[in-house]
Parts: sequence; structure tokens; C-alpha cells
Amino acid sequence: MALKSKTSVFCVRIYALVSKWKILRNYFTLFESGFQFAHMHAHNIRYPGTGKYDKFYEEGFYKCGGCGTPLYKSSTKFNSGCGWPAFYEGLPGAINRTPDPDGRRIEITCAACGGHLGHVFKGEGFPTPTDERHCVNSISLKFTPANADSSL
Repeated sequence: MALKSKTSVFCVRIYALVSKWKILRNYFTLFESGFQFAHMHAHNIRYPGTGKYDKFYEEGFYKCGGCGTPLYKSSTKFNSGCGWPAFYEGLPGAINRTPDPDGRRIEITCAACGGHLGHVFKGEGFPTPTDERHCVNSISLKFTPANADSSL
């Protein structure tokens, strides 16, 4: 009887490990590269002017690079000259704000998956309706053209 219960426990543990591995494998396939995962979840820094969306101004939506949640309309994007894509406003409820420990900046993350997007700065004097600059790393975003996504 003792051998049967040990075998049952072993099988349950193997099943749990396989289930966790499948979940992790599916999670990692959401990211285009290890760089994207490292940036969004380990807060690795990307250099200014190196992202594909810095000087990109097509009509559509910017979604989270990690989970695909819509974050920004292209109509809220503006040229701030900082070297990263800049937006003056996110979609309602899509972005969480957390003050950095030093109090100088506010980190922005995806409300759905917690992936790091960048930082938001206030009161810089840009001619935008909110006087905010969401400084977002291109690697944290995926662009969807306006005609490709009718659900938004």
C-alpha cells in the first residue's frame, strides 16, 4: 500500500511540473525576443533613438508587447525629441502608475500583465492636452494598424 501512495504522489508532482512548464512556455512565446522579456520584466534599459516606433506615425493602436492589451491610440503620440515614443495619454484603465523610490519619476506598467512600459513625466510644457509625456520603450509595444483591428 505504501508503494502505491508514493507512486500517486510522484505522478501528481510530475503532472504539476508539466502543467507549470506548459504555462511558462506559452507565456514566453508572447514575447518577440529575450530582449523584450528582459526589458518588460527586468527593466533593462534601451538606448534612445534605437526603437522602431520613435519616429513612426501611422494610424492605429499601440498594444502591450507582452500581452497584447491596447495601451495607446496613435492620435495621442507626439514628437518629444527624447528618443523614445512619447504619448500624452493612455487608454482608460490600461496603464498603472507607480512612483519610483526616489520620487523623481513615475513608472508606467501594463495593467493587465505588469510589464514595464517606461515612465511618465508631468509639467514639461509640451503643447498637449494633458501636459504629460509617457516615455515608452518601443520594445514594450506592438503596433496594430487602424484598418487591421476593428474591435477597438
